[in-house]
Amino acid sequence: MELAPRTASGYVRLAFDQMLAVAGRLGDVDVNERPLGPGTNSVAGLLVHCCGVAEFWLGHVGLGRESQRDRAAEFSTTATVAGLHERVDATRRRIDDDLVALQGVGTSAYAADRQDLTVADGSDAALVLHLIEELFQHLGHCEMAADALARR
Repeated sequence: MELAPRTASGYVRLAFDQMLAVAGRLGDVDVNERPLGPGTNSVAGLLVHCCGVAEFWLGHVGLGRESQRDRAAEFSTTATVAGLHERVDATRRRIDDDLVALQGVGTSAYAADRQDLTVADGSDAALVLHLIEELFQHLGHCEMAADALARR
């Protein structure tokens, strides 16, 4: 992998830490609230989704693990802030292992022409950068949800 696992892990940790900080500010009740009704996502749902995103991109696409993911259910999940910390901690441990494992896989582990990758150049780094991009995008969604909840 052209992107060092330790560097990638640091960015993943930063994104999750900031999302968890938003969850902590909201508390156990508001973390599950959809700020503008059913068409929007709660911070808890976004965090659970991000855990699913990591497993899908690194585990399934990158390393070929079977995927039992229910993407729609991720957004409707409710959780306590402590429960979110536990889920994210487990996800980060898996991510760290996956980043190391990706180094030995090479670029044939996933399709280089995936249209949903920002940089579809066939490299493991493109896959990891896509994950980081997704995490920071959803961090922004968490911040917007929290801002909307604060204005109620």
